[in-house]
Amino acid sequence: QVQLVEFGGGLVQPGGSLRLSCAASVSIFSINAMGWYRQAPGKQRELVAAVTSGGSTNYADSVKGRFTISRDNAKNTVYLQMNSLKPEDTAVYYCNAVTTIVVYWGQGTQVTVSS
Repeated sequence: QVQLVEFGGGLVQPGGSLRLSCAASVSIFSINAMGWYRQAPGKQRELVAAVTSGGSTNYADSVKGRFTISRDNAKNTVYLQMNSLKPEDTAVYYCNAVTTIVVYWGQGTQVTVSS
């Protein structure tokens, strides 16, 4: 069983930055992949960024060049650095962990980009 807790959401003005953190209750060293998804009101949940155990990363086209995902295995934490935020980035952001057996999800953290 893996528990994931997200931190760092909030209200930010357009063009601003936020860093989300996802703390896992177990070592993430051997977790196949960890990622960040988001879900805006009335829309489906979508992949934002993911990082594999080997360090390979994948980003949604809408966030490339603005967001950076990273993992700190020593702290069992995955981060999402979000720069140049836009109103369309407003959503609930969820962390997930992909193992060979099951996918785990955090409870989500709200990010609101508004002036």
